[in-house]
Amino acid sequence: MAGVPVIVGQQVECEIIGLTHDGEGVGRVDGYTLFVRDALPGEKVLAVVASIGKSFGKARMVELLGAGSGASNEGGIRVVPPCPIYDTCGGCQLQHMSYAEQLRWKRQHVVDNLARIGKLQVVGGASVQGRAVGDQRSFGDRSTGDGVQGVLVHPTIGMADPWRYRNKAQVPIGFGDGGLIGGFYEAGSNDIVDMDACLIQQEENEETVRAVKEAARLLDISPYNRANGKGLLRHVVVRHAASTGQRMVVLVTNGRDIPHAQELVGLIREKVLGVVSVCQNVNTAVTPVVFGEETRVLWGEDVIYDEIGGIQFAISPRSFFQVNPEQTERLYGKAVEYAALTGKETVIDAYCGAGTISLFLAKHADRVYGVEIIPEAIEDAKRNALLNGIRNAVFAVGPAEVVMPRWQAEGIVPDVIVVDPPRKGCDPALIATMLELRPERIVYVSCNPSTLARDLRLLEDGGYRTVEVQPVDMFPHTGHVEAVALLVRNETECI
Repeated sequence: MAGVPVIVGQQVECEIIGLTHDGEGVGRVDGYTLFVRDALPGEKVLAVVASIGKSFGKARMVELLGAGSGASNEGGIRVVPPCPIYDTCGGCQLQHMSYAEQLRWKRQHVVDNLARIGKLQVVGGASVQGRAVGDQRSFGDRSTGDGVQGVLVHPTIGMADPWRYRNKAQVPIGFGDGGLIGGFYEAGSNDIVDMDACLIQQEENEETVRAVKEAARLLDISPYNRANGKGLLRHVVVRHAASTGQRMVVLVTNGRDIPHAQELVGLIREKVLGVVSVCQNVNTAVTPVVFGEETRVLWGEDVIYDEIGGIQFAISPRSFFQVNPEQTERLYGKAVEYAALTGKETVIDAYCGAGTISLFLAKHADRVYGVEIIPEAIEDAKRNALLNGIRNAVFAVGPAEVVMPRWQAEGIVPDVIVVDPPRKGCDPALIATMLELRPERIVYVSCNPSTLARDLRLLEDGGYRTVEVQPVDMFPHTGHVEAVALLVRNETECI
């Protein structure tokens, strides 16, 4: 490619100056940017160029030429990944980085987005030194030095033991050497890496996936072939509820008929301790989307039950339920703290999903109104409210920007609005609706720092001030970071 100083297959030396949001090292070769998988900031590496584009290219590290130094430990920031398939599996991106450094980087990732995209002034500088995991001490005065009140970004709340946290495994099934395999996709491809152990999955999920794969092989259940659309078993989805010990198995199939279905169910029940639900989801579409529209129970219950923060949840095969219950309690606890409820407030929870945050809020508010565009999620929310005897939460189906003005016309005026949007962030119409409703506080729960920063800028321009942001590590050893932001209306005194 003209003007690009490297070619595919070339080995190059480069200094790593940062990380992308996917956890790839950012290097420079003659002014050209290369994203280098497995490389870390401060390191000098030998890398082979895998692809090139006009603005940047991709490369894979071949050799570490010089180690970076970090504040988190005397030996630097690189550690040996404990997972035996880490080099090929795409499930994790940061096992080669010390956990303390992961937490620092995730805070910095939030800070960088707030400054670059949101044009916000952040208190605390480029890094945070000497803070323990979850330490919430203030950095002191929030002034940036020029009289502007900056946004206080706290240290990332991490886990004391950042392993074995996922309560759900969603495993693609395919054909490999010797027959049926199941695992996770290789980084940057649709090739399946066969997996019998995953260090970020709860061990119960590992056992369940192994048992289902063994049963399917024994009964000669055909694996799905993504190239030609043939074969039956597409995914195995398993859930484990730690508080009750219950397990659910969902077989996602390319067709409704399962040969030897009852024998398959019998083998799963025999081998999986605690299984109370075996379901089938039918997906015949040529699509990367896991679930189809039809779900039926093959044996047992249609839900399992779990608990977070003293609230029970009924979890159906397609329910959205946070995969890290320990960190979910911290994330939602921070959202409740930022809402500063006294028991008298009216709260709207936009993008309420199955009502998880709504039910946390309802314990502290006078009334909570949850809205979500997915009907099945609202049914789950209503069921979860009944399950917990919560009578001050109301749920409605529809776009938040349509339902909220209707509530306003009915005399419902929110003191607090909580949003927890998908990665694409808030719909612009919802931003406009929030600015029209003008609650005293907005609590923004985000799974994407870039869209969070974009939306904070819009809300600030509309008359709000971002007071503080709390990053939370929901997915250790991956490039993902969640955050909770508190905004107050400009004329509102912040408590």
